[in-house]
Amino acid sequence: MPNLLVLSAAVGAGHLRAAQALEQALKELAPQAHVQNVDVLTLTNTAFRKLYGQAYLDLVNRAPHMLGYLYDFLDRPVSKASARRDRFRLLVQKANLAKFRALLDSKPWDLILNTHYLPAELVADRKRTEAWPVPQWTITTDFDTHRLWKHLPCERYTTATDEGAAYLASMGVPRETIHVTGIPIHPLFAKPKTRAEAVAELGLRGDRPILLQLAGGFGVGPLEQIYTQLLELERPLEIVVVCGKNAKLKAQLERVAVPRRHAARVMGFTDKMDALLAAADLVLSKPGGLTTSEILARGAALAILNPIPGQETRNSDYLLEAGAAIKINNPAILGYKLSKLFDDPDRLIRLKRNAKRLGKPRAAYEIASAALASLRTSAN
Repeated sequence: MPNLLVLSAAVGAGHLRAAQALEQALKELAPQAHVQNVDVLTLTNTAFRKLYGQAYLDLVNRAPHMLGYLYDFLDRPVSKASARRDRFRLLVQKANLAKFRALLDSKPWDLILNTHYLPAELVADRKRTEAWPVPQWTITTDFDTHRLWKHLPCERYTTATDEGAAYLASMGVPRETIHVTGIPIHPLFAKPKTRAEAVAELGLRGDRPILLQLAGGFGVGPLEQIYTQLLELERPLEIVVVCGKNAKLKAQLERVAVPRRHAARVMGFTDKMDALLAAADLVLSKPGGLTTSEILARGAALAILNPIPGQETRNSDYLLEAGAAIKINNPAILGYKLSKLFDDPDRLIRLKRNAKRLGKPRAAYEIASAALASLRTSAN
């Protein structure tokens, strides 16, 4: 019975969701396998966990441009100064993640799969310094690839795009170890679902364009302001808002009066995202790697608003270049941009067609299948 360890870090929700998708695909393809999914930040102390995880959310909410600066700064080519910073970062991580070593020693692992670069760096260090033989794979979770994902030795990398693969190769990662699979998303997205089926499943009306407003898993941002502007649109719409785990936001939006020309539903955290995206004609969202991959898998058009500087702005560039999204640079023109799009149904169809072309709904299965095949090969 193979032992597989899936590792992530709760820095935003996307890395955890990618790990969950891989876990589910592995268990479905190999029910006999032992698959353990661990957020490595649960293995550290409170101070380090807050610094590493909460600091990210604080920057997103309070100083997003500083986050973008740090993202670009840390993506610069390796120099003597950056090499010193990398060594110092590794020492700090090892000092605060002593329990992580115990996890690595807890079983005779056959393969480790990382959906965040923190565990990948720690595993690579052990493989380098101790000739530790357990292979590791690193699964990147944005449409571009950052320097912090490169930690060798690593037996396989998976990327979302050819461009991301090319960037890894430019940093010295052997090209034959890089595979373009897409970002792993919930296996439900691999099952076809029509708009009519999704509308019936969700109990929506479906007699007008469906606009889905997403707030992310944590429900952050000027979401009430955005929702109010959507309700001011003249074209009749069916608006669905997903507030995530933000119960206060949900209560606020439910108190907003809805004009008679619109239909509206406000939801909290939901496990129906596959159906919501299958029903939606247009999704208003930040372009996180996992959320965007789900949107593309269902072939919905995307209206990008307030991308986080750094990885989300790079995701935006990819989507705009591919003709799968529009971008709203200022919330003040939200109504203008959306009205123009809904008044041009052919353009909306093109956006949806391009999204469907980019989608990789079976990425989790593809990675899981390759992982299991590699174990069978090594066993022979």
